[in-house]
Amino acid sequence: MKRDIVISLFDKTGESLKPWRDAGYYCVTFDNQHPVFDGQYHLSDGIWKINLDLLDIEPANILLEIERVINGRSDDLDSLRGIAERVAFISCYPPCDSLAVSGARWFKGKGLRSLADSVHMFATAADFCEFFQTDGEYPPVPYYIENPVSTISTYWRKPDYSYHPWQYSGLEPADCYTKKTCLWTGGGMVMPAADCDPDCQPDDRIHKAAPGPDRKNFRSATPAGFARAVFAANAPIQSINLERVK
Repeated sequence: MKRDIVISLFDKTGESLKPWRDAGYYCVTFDNQHPVFDGQYHLSDGIWKINLDLLDIEPANILLEIERVINGRSDDLDSLRGIAERVAFISCYPPCDSLAVSGARWFKGKGLRSLADSVHMFATAADFCEFFQTDGEYPPVPYYIENPVSTISTYWRKPDYSYHPWQYSGLEPADCYTKKTCLWTGGGMVMPAADCDPDCQPDDRIHKAAPGPDRKNFRSATPAGFARAVFAANAPIQSINLERVK
């Protein structure tokens, strides 16, 4: 069966999905910041966006939502199995508010509830990704879970990889900035080789981002160069059906 579905959890911007969208994959992103119109989900710029609270949800229920988007129903177990077999890649961006080491001085003020919620959401991402690796019924799916340098390394395990956006500025010159990003990976995910613009002089725009309601999403958006590199290294098919994204 063709693997043509890409999923992103805790993803407001959908930047990581754009290379997959452009190649004709079905792209679905979940985040509780997505707007709600007539229903819980809508198609925007070629990407399905589902408004869903992921704090406490089982992997099968996430697949049910995708099945509802693609097939218009969410109660057919055989169809749900077919959806799971079509998943090509997963990326996750659980909130790091109470996990990032850079904000450690504010941990105490945020309290245990905030810490518990952050760990819980990271666990939701890990459970969903590992669902494909341990169930045995479906083929493994390459994935990464992204966070900055964080205490997850203590609570769970150390990241498999880390990178700065400038390391992929050869694919997107605008990504010439620093932001150490850690990745917990599995399912055979291939970490793309760096491709740096030789003229890149990295700046620290992320750390200097002005306070405001969009600061969090700006800081967490996936760099375009890295997104393209991940697609090139992991897409099972480089081009599927471009009619889907029109």
